[in-house]
Amino acid sequence: MLNDLKSDCKNCFALCCVALPFGKSHDFPFTKDGGKPCRNLCSNNMCSIHDQLKDKGFNGCVTYECFGAGQHVSQTIYGGKDWREDSEHAEEMFAVFPIVQQLHEMLWYLKQALIIMETEPLHDHLQQIYNDTVKLTKKHPKEILELNIMEHRSIVNSLLKKTSQWYRKDFMNKNKRIMETNDLIGESLEGSDLKGEDFRGKLLIAADLSNSDLRKVDFIGSDLRDAKLYSADLTSALFLTQSQINSAKGDGRTRLPSYLEKPSHWG
Repeated sequence: MLNDLKSDCKNCFALCCVALPFGKSHDFPFTKDGGKPCRNLCSNNMCSIHDQLKDKGFNGCVTYECFGAGQHVSQTIYGGKDWREDSEHAEEMFAVFPIVQQLHEMLWYLKQALIIMETEPLHDHLQQIYNDTVKLTKKHPKEILELNIMEHRSIVNSLLKKTSQWYRKDFMNKNKRIMETNDLIGESLEGSDLKGEDFRGKLLIAADLSNSDLRKVDFIGSDLRDAKLYSADLTSALFLTQSQINSAKGDGRTRLPSYLEKPSHWG
């Protein structure tokens, strides 16, 4: 159902490994400028250390998700012409990719909102915005570069907030203490009943959510880096992405929504 909005590296020209910059940090062991290929990138667009990324300090690569933008830019917008072969448009391609990635991320959230039965009264509006967003991804590269992405994101975000309120309405205002703070870094919430909580944009870095009930929790924009999700129940969590799960810690007893996969590094 959401497979078309997942990264397909085999049909991408490794755009995330070239177009995007990164700095030396906990997520990357060295600094790379945007538009420059990562030193680990091979000529066949594969990563030479793909199976060792986490061990070698590339946490940012492990947790990154383009939501299918990579293959769309590579195969649809640029017709399968690699940036190595089409150097004339390489810089443009690198600029188009992060914009399309943002649009595809919006499509991910909108499509998830559309499959929720509780929000059926909003489905017509959601479908219209979804269709409008798809049209933006199909524009000519020069038109994509001129998009007011912030304005469109504001429209989408307003509708996603309404979706969240409808979806969580039976649990609204249940956990006032948590809802009133954005900083939950390192917080111990093990074994908590957090059904319907609003974690939108919250910092949950290294928070302990083990054995917690996280069904119907809104996770849009929340930072789950190193959050402990051991034996937690996230089966009906809202706006949860693969990249968030990849950045967290879990185990075989962690229950995820059906559209997400347990990361291999969870063991």
